[in-house]
Amino acid sequence: MLTKIALLIMRVGTGMLLVLWGLVRLLKDGMGANLANKYYGGVGADGTLQMAFATFEVAVGALVVLGLARRFTLPLSALILVGGALPIWRHFLDPFGMYLFADPAQANLLFFPSLTVAGASLALIGLRDHDTLALDRLLGKKGGF
Repeated sequence: MLTKIALLIMRVGTGMLLVLWGLVRLLKDGMGANLANKYYGGVGADGTLQMAFATFEVAVGALVVLGLARRFTLPLSALILVGGALPIWRHFLDPFGMYLFADPAQANLLFFPSLTVAGASLALIGLRDHDTLALDRLLGKKGGF
């Protein structure tokens, strides 16, 4: 039973993160572009692209939370979450800014949980068949469509 609850918490947590970040991009003008410029070298900073990605992110996140189409949504979720974590790798290796940052104030300890979220998204893929509380499983579609 603990495994079922743990997978449910991981699925809801990672899915809601996508929903919330997508909503921030949709509702807070310029937020997505600012993030793209600051952490991703401007890749994807175009406003139209940000709106499309934000909508996609909310949809994927909602499907992950519900546990629908997991064969597709869990890898998409992992792609977004692991892909989002890669550019901030210095914050994982040097969360206090002692070695990898010119200015220690640039380090952000609050980025460190992104490593756990990325790992959780990968674990959900590997343990998909054990997530028996997912809606697609409850509806009789083993592992997603």
